[in-house]
Amino acid sequence: MDMKDIVIIGGGPAGLAAGLYAARAALDTVLLEQGTPGGQAAGTERIENYPGFEEGIGGPELTRRMEAQAKRFGLNVVNTSVQRLLRMDNGFAVRTADGEIHTRAVIMASGTQPGKLGIKGEAEFHGLGVSFCATCDGAFFKGRSVAVIGGGDAAVEEAIFLTRFAEKVYIIHRRGELRATKVLQERAKRNPKIEFIWHSVLMEILGAYFVEGILVKNVQSGTTEELKVDGVFLYVGTRPNTGLVAGLVELDEQGYVITGENMATSCPGLFAAGDVRRKLLRQVVTAVADGATAAVAAEKYLETLHTKI
Repeated sequence: MDMKDIVIIGGGPAGLAAGLYAARAALDTVLLEQGTPGGQAAGTERIENYPGFEEGIGGPELTRRMEAQAKRFGLNVVNTSVQRLLRMDNGFAVRTADGEIHTRAVIMASGTQPGKLGIKGEAEFHGLGVSFCATCDGAFFKGRSVAVIGGGDAAVEEAIFLTRFAEKVYIIHRRGELRATKVLQERAKRNPKIEFIWHSVLMEILGAYFVEGILVKNVQSGTTEELKVDGVFLYVGTRPNTGLVAGLVELDEQGYVITGENMATSCPGLFAAGDVRRKLLRQVVTAVADGATAAVAAEKYLETLHTKI
């Protein structure tokens, strides 16, 4: 069976950067992505803190350029889902929906997925007013009222974006101040369409066939109130997509992959890059740095295999 040099799992900024560096090094590399390449960055309306774009750049445009650049150097991008990752004597077997690929090294760049609250109505109304992506679904709420749950950068950025469509945007946060960067906080506070509901948590999403309101509890007073909204956008953290490597590599208490500075995991030949690994900052700029490092480290790992032959 044909043996690849590197298989990259995940086509976000980390995976695309890894693919670019691996392809430029003339390594036989395939990138596997089950959705549209770009990851969460592709669903971000505007990215303002990626160096080189003084006016900012749309997430879809930035990740489209990344993909095109990697493909120009010969990266093979395959649209398929990865079902299982197995360790073998001479490398790894990557089982996909379209067959099995054997490879000497793997770069895990599978990213994260939105966190869930587990409250009543969250699952029932997903796609019926409950969303995890304002860029994807904001246009459906033109002239309506929506609630954004969370106080970090993602929550505040998407709340500001939603004011393009919605008549009213509530930001509901369990603390009395936001965690988002100051520039985003100031923009949100200046926006007349945004109203803050402080010291409050979402208890239940209400409705018959679609979202009609929410039940909110003030954590200081213990009182509850109903707000009439047509949409709820949840930004309550993320969970790493590490199911494929559970049991293969060392994970931290939150499930993120533990790596060294060269992105190597506890399993030889298996590297991790981007949001899926334990790190201080999860941004596009750190994801591409991780991807580049992982590809170079994987190349050096492959060289050690050749010296043993």
